Amino acid sequence: MAIEIEHKFLLANDDWRQQVTKSAQFKQGYLSSVATSSIRIRISDNQAWLNIKSATIGTQRQEYEYQIPLSDANEILNNLCNKPIIEKTRHYITIGNNLWEIDEFEGANEGLIVAEIELSEINQKFIKPHWLGNEVTQDLRYYNNNLVRHPYSDWKSD
Repeated sequence: MAIEIEHKFLLANDDWRQQVTKSAQFKQGYLSSVATSSIRIRISDNQAWLNIKSATIGTQRQEYEYQIPLSDANEILNNLCNKPIIEKTRHYITIGNNLWEIDEFEGANEGLIVAEIELSEINQKFIKPHWLGNEVTQDLRYYNNNLVRHPYSDWKSD
């Protein structure tokens, strides 16, 4: 069984931008998002994946990922996935032995920026850079599958 151990944070400032070593464009869509799991298609560059995650809230979830043909992924995104499609630029920053992924959302979620770190064990220590804001790992609104149903652009009216 594959386990994902991840923490999500908001950003306190833009200082992180000076530490970016590379960036990539992502598109992802959700085929299903129910109480127990979500099933998504993700494209980055010329690669595509089918991803299944448990809907567990918190730092630890089951995750399964399989590479699929890019042409299939594009057809599934365009014809079968719930809208809006998640579009974002992912920026990569290495601090110590850890890789930070900072997602800068576009489209219906424009203006939202979230930093994530994946760990290899639940109690693993990691350096929290000064540009990190509040942790939002427990806040469902920041999960990509929820950003499809309730985009960041709609939060202002809440």
